[in-house]
Amino acid sequence: MLAINYTTLRTNLKSYFDKAVDNDEDIIITRKNERNVVLLSLDKYNEFLKAMRNLEYMTKIREGIAELEAGKGVIHDLIEVDDE
Repeated sequence: MLAINYTTLRTNLKSYFDKAVDNDEDIIITRKNERNVVLLSLDKYNEFLKAMRNLEYMTKIREGIAELEAGKGVIHDLIEVDDE
């Protein structure tokens, strides 16, 4: 992980873009008043989004299991439907 200031990024923009994409480098751009941002490749960004969705999904599953274990489940009869 690199940390650079905004001026350095602006001066060497292509180089830092290449580092993010080609070297899978996370780059923190420091700004005044700690209003920092992070530069990372689209692939890594998509990985983070997928991980967050998976975490949310697994949390819902765990909550459902806890409800069942606490006796809050409801039993339903399955309805079979003919394919005709």
